[in-house]
Order: sequence, then C-alpha cells, then structure tokens
Amino acid sequence: MNPPYDFPALQRQLQKAPGLVVTISGGVDSAVLLAAAVATLGTDLVLAAIAISPSLAQAELKDARAIAASQGVALVELMTCETEDHRYKANRGDRCFWCKEQLFTHATVYAERRGWKVAYGENASDDPGERAGAKSATNWGVLSPLRAAGWDKDAVRAYARAIGLSVAEKPAAPCLASRVATGVVVEVADLERIEAIEVNLKQRGYRILRARHLGPARMMLEFSAEELERAVSEREALMQVAAQHGYSDCSVRRYVCGGVTTSQL
Repeated sequence: MNPPYDFPALQRQLQKAPGLVVTISGGVDSAVLLAAAVATLGTDLVLAAIAISPSLAQAELKDARAIAASQGVALVELMTCETEDHRYKANRGDRCFWCKEQLFTHATVYAERRGWKVAYGENASDDPGERAGAKSATNWGVLSPLRAAGWDKDAVRAYARAIGLSVAEKPAAPCLASRVATGVVVEVADLERIEAIEVNLKQRGYRILRARHLGPARMMLEFSAEELERAVSEREALMQVAAQHGYSDCSVRRYVCGGVTTSQL
C-alpha cells in the first residue's frame, strides 16, 4: 500500500532552495519539514531556527532542541521581542502576524548570509486566509514546502511515524499567547500564569488542554472529549489550581480542535 504522502513531491519543493533555514516550534509540522529537508539537502545545507520569547513554553523549546539534535543540525535560538510590540500586545486578531514578523526578520538574516531561503511548517490543512502569520510569510518570501507539495496533516503525521519522529503523535501546541482571548492585552505575567497552570494539569495526566485567559481573574479550562468527564469530576481541584494563580472565576468546557463548544460546565 502506498503511503498517504508523496515524498518526491516534497523533495521537488525543497530542491528549489540552495539551502534552508527551517523555523521550528517543537511541533510535528516543522519537525517533519526539518527532517525532510535534511533527507533531501543534507545537514550542511540546513539550519534550524526557533524564536525564544515569553510566548514559547519551555516544554516546546525542549522538544525543538531534541528534534534538531535528532536530525544532526544546529539550532539557532532567536531572541525575539514581540511581547514588547504594542501591536502584538493589543491582540486585536492580527497578533500572529506581528509574531511571525519578528521570527522571519531574524531568520532571514541567517538565510541571507548563506544565500539560502527561509521555510516554515504550514501544511495543506492550514487555511492561509485565516492565518495572519501566513501573510507575514508571503511578505518575506518564506517558503511553505509542505503546503506546496500538497501535504496535509494526515500526511505529515504519517511521515513522522514512518521515520520515527518523537513528536509524531504530539497534539497541536500553539504558543502561550494563543490562550489569551482576542481583545485582551497580552502581558508576560499572564503568559507565565497560563504556562504554570498547563504544566500543573499535564503533570496530573491531562494530555490535550488549553488554559484560556479571559481577563485578570477569569479563566476557561478546556479539555478533549476523552478527558472532559475526568475534568468535570475533578472540577474543584482544577478550580483550586487556577485560584492559586489568581483566577477566582474559572470554568471548564470541552476543547475542539479549531474551535470550542459553547457549553460550559
């Protein structure tokens, strides 16, 4: 049976570049892109890069370092400052654009020194019309080889499994600022609170969750359908965790990839 991905199609996209700076996040999409780039171009023509800022969870940085090491490529840790940009902090729906502007500004410096291109892990399942970061990628001429090769999320995960990537089954883990409700100002202190709560709940065994910051003292904890029943049964304990970090108003509801249900518990 043929695999659900066309590797030659991806290789053709990767071969268009003389070398690549692959921006990674610790997730499966960018890990697959990095691995495919190494398999196609070799380690001498590939460099990994990640943006370091308060919006990056430490667990994601740890995974990114492990991914780069597993592929035998250097990882450049770019110190970005989007959390100091008032346009990013305002969080009016275009936050991801200003984040990617920082990432691609820094990554492009490393690419231009080598005469290479920058690439990132957008895949064919992502809707570029709804992703502010994709607009920044277009502005900077950043490549999206997975999308160009027609690789959707299923193809990405299938390839990750085939080559034994450690993050093959890792749930999506967008940045901490994605937990801040649109219109609520992004503050570093709140990102730290969000991360601390999510770390606590993961240590309790929850796998797919989001700690949504809705305001100074308001939080919504979201859990997968498989874990929701347990979360409801442990609701009082979860409220205590939130309260320890300053959230006196906390609710629980089901998390749905790409959105959430409206029902609260």
